[in-house]
Amino acid sequence: MFYVYAIKSEDRNYIYVGLSNNLERRLKEHNEGKNKTTKPYRPFVLIHSETFETRIEARKREKYLKSGIGRDFLRSL
Repeated sequence: MFYVYAIKSEDRNYIYVGLSNNLERRLKEHNEGKNKTTKPYRPFVLIHSETFETRIEARKREKYLKSGIGRDFLRSL
């Protein structure tokens, strides 16, 4: 199983979209500052997640959520 997820910074106006095969571990890594890209924006809360059977499907959805229309969808949550 693969997960596409969106996390939002609790302190700043920042949304990160990612893909992982272990959502709990990945969210923990973001909040512990182990990811260079998201470290300055922590702490995070999970605002959206979707499950996929294959990495290809998940990657397709991740690309969509990182697009303009996908970002608009995430901001509306």
